[in-house]
Amino acid sequence: MTTRPGLAARLRRLAGPLLSVAMLCLALWALHRLASEVSYREVARYVHGLENHRIALAVLLTAGSYGMMILYDWFGLATIGKRLPGPQVSLISFISYAFSNALGMALLISGSIRYRFYIQAGLTTAEVAKVVVYTTLSFWLGLCALTGVTLLLVPVPSSLPLASLRLPVAVVLTLVPLLWLVGGKLLGRPLRLWRWRVHLPSPRVAARQILVGAIDWGLAAYVLYLLMPNDVDTGFGHFLAIFVLAQIAGLVSHVPGGLGVFEAVMLAGFGAAGNQGLEAPILGALAAYRLIYYFLPLFAATLVVLWREARGLRQKALLAPWFTGLLPPFFAGLTMVSGAVLLFSGATSALPARMAILRDVLPLAVLEVSHFLSSVVGMMLLILARGLQRRLDAAYVLTLILLVLGAVLSLLKGIDYEEATLLSLLALALAPAHKLFYRRASMFSASFSWGWIIAIVAVLVCAGWLVGFSYKHVEYSTNLWWEFSFYHGGAPRALRALVGAAAAGLLFALANLIRPARPHLQLPSEPDLQKALPLIKQYSSAQAHLALMADKTLLFDAEAKAFIMYDVEGRSWVAMGDPVGEDEEARRELVWSFRDLCERAGGWPLFYQVRPEDLDLYLEVGMNLIKIGEEARVPLAEFNLDGKSKKVLRNTVNKLTREGMRLEIIPAEAVAPLLPKLKAISDAWMRDKGVREKGFSLGTFDPQYLQRTPMALVWQNDQLVAFANLFLTDSKEEASLDLMRHLPEGTAGVMDFLFIELMQWAKREGYRWFNLGMAPFSGLQNRRSAPLWSRLGALLFGRGERFYNFRGLHKYKDKFDPVWEPRYLAVPNGIALPLVFANVASLISGGLSGMVRR
Repeated sequence: MTTRPGLAARLRRLAGPLLSVAMLCLALWALHRLASEVSYREVARYVHGLENHRIALAVLLTAGSYGMMILYDWFGLATIGKRLPGPQVSLISFISYAFSNALGMALLISGSIRYRFYIQAGLTTAEVAKVVVYTTLSFWLGLCALTGVTLLLVPVPSSLPLASLRLPVAVVLTLVPLLWLVGGKLLGRPLRLWRWRVHLPSPRVAARQILVGAIDWGLAAYVLYLLMPNDVDTGFGHFLAIFVLAQIAGLVSHVPGGLGVFEAVMLAGFGAAGNQGLEAPILGALAAYRLIYYFLPLFAATLVVLWREARGLRQKALLAPWFTGLLPPFFAGLTMVSGAVLLFSGATSALPARMAILRDVLPLAVLEVSHFLSSVVGMMLLILARGLQRRLDAAYVLTLILLVLGAVLSLLKGIDYEEATLLSLLALALAPAHKLFYRRASMFSASFSWGWIIAIVAVLVCAGWLVGFSYKHVEYSTNLWWEFSFYHGGAPRALRALVGAAAAGLLFALANLIRPARPHLQLPSEPDLQKALPLIKQYSSAQAHLALMADKTLLFDAEAKAFIMYDVEGRSWVAMGDPVGEDEEARRELVWSFRDLCERAGGWPLFYQVRPEDLDLYLEVGMNLIKIGEEARVPLAEFNLDGKSKKVLRNTVNKLTREGMRLEIIPAEAVAPLLPKLKAISDAWMRDKGVREKGFSLGTFDPQYLQRTPMALVWQNDQLVAFANLFLTDSKEEASLDLMRHLPEGTAGVMDFLFIELMQWAKREGYRWFNLGMAPFSGLQNRRSAPLWSRLGALLFGRGERFYNFRGLHKYKDKFDPVWEPRYLAVPNGIALPLVFANVASLISGGLSGMVRR
């Protein structure tokens, strides 16, 4: 049975996105109030009237600010004792900050980019984390220092929030970097925060962090200061006080790039502080600042990334984790930005000079249709961005078509060559990346998280606000909808375009709502098992035979070239092992399909006991990997009983052979007549061990299941004393066994005899490996620097005999000289790991009570 997520869990997941949208709406409302007398044309007129030398100087200072950001990484690497080539570090830093500054969520975005690049450069995960922490601290320490000192020296307008608390806020913000500077000297030992120990830096390192951060923020402020109208120039100190407060408000709001929030605070500080009538120039300066300080670096970073990857393709030295893991979300983000640009462009009026040119060469109908369709294309690009993130082939093709169409429509509706260039460049960059979008699933199969839905709605809300802002001077009437004109038709066109975009989004949402309902989970039928059997036999891992238990739901791809077996416990949808099948594209698609299925049901997709060679399947969909143990595989070509280390095993086999013990392998068709004898042995074994049947990753005594696989029988003279059902692959890659039972009163060493004889038989039959199964928690580290899960697993491995003989199981299998291979649990981000582990343990143990009983 599945359980739907509770109201509290839903609210927790929605809290972040809803807060961002609420802050954005509040900022738009504040902008509307503060700029009530401003027209869009006045803002555009100021931007177009900026002197070239001011723009050039602003670009140079922007380059200087990003150059200071590079020092964050240089000094961060020096702090941890790592040296990398200067150009490489500069590239990593520039790309990470260009994206995080423009898109917001700095720690997540810049941290992810740094992780991708620095791992390739040879750093460990822990070292990357230290660099990210260093750069983040430098960023905030510099901002706190600059803000605190500025507020101590310069008063701020009373219209700003917390203006009355200027001095207390200034003291607190100044004390933060000051304590960081002298803390290491004063304490002389690490600072303990809950379970973490924070090593405070030396005064020299701390001073370097604070100074670099403060200069970076100072340069960023001076870029905007250059672009501001001369009439509001009351000195850089006064400007800086308002700027840093606006930046803090934008960062705290969690709105991407502080969009709207930063502008509202700046306008409140200047436009409402004795500068009435200058709101339009201030908004123009803020718009130019967005273009120069945020968009230009983002555009440059995009070109650098594409050039780097194209060069890697030519040299065949492309690193798959970066290319396959980051580029699809990267293209998705740019597609969403392009959609927003088209929507915002459709909400504003075109330049009169360009409209005059169009009037002489285009019919009015072409202009009207182009304006309307460009906004519809913008909304479709917002939707398709999710498909690109999910690597859908259909989304890739449609996005290319719509980008080219959007570029053409941008020229036809107002000669907007700027946005046409942006759309064309994105199309050119996306065109050679077809192999990244390999999934053949429908766009309607892609699940839209609340974060995505809220982001799309937020863009639409901003477009609606822009319509109101741009045409506030036009009195609304129903006749507006039917007015068509070159010079006076801007407001009607914007209204029609906005409704068209909203209608396109609603139609897509409606199509998703009326799609066929997700089928209920059901166990596989006999035809399903017969369909799966050829895939099981050809698969490289014998553990795929667990599907024949028929206790797990089977999810096949569209062409039945692969399948996933899974079960559900609570919110955890647990797939047993990797996707089964030899077709790599089908297996990769199944991972995506399984994740989409789980997300639509509000569940957590998990993959239990996945192998190292398939880890890229889960990394591509953004899952984390947790080591849960090691699997013992014996290389049969090297297996023998020679040598001193095998003396005990050799003596056991020789002794039992003399006593009449022998191994017999019977086909699946011959198992049925022996089931009564096998049942008696199984019941006696379970009574003696005091255990009950498990499940999921282990077989049970089910007659139908046992009749689907060959059987290994151990006879002592004419008495059947032990048995095990066999997992045998047709490719002879691997042999294994599942259900192992023996008479408790039988001869000692019977299981050793069974294993050895089976391995020798498999070796004669030409099998490469014999799989002895997994040893849970084996190979986990109990070091202080190890993750909490690893230390807990190592503790259970060493001292968990009350629940399971983990160490004894590893020791028993180790005497056959296996190769120990790690096995992992693939989990999505942001889930409750203790609950997930409890759900998995419940599945394996056959219920909650089985977790505490043998």
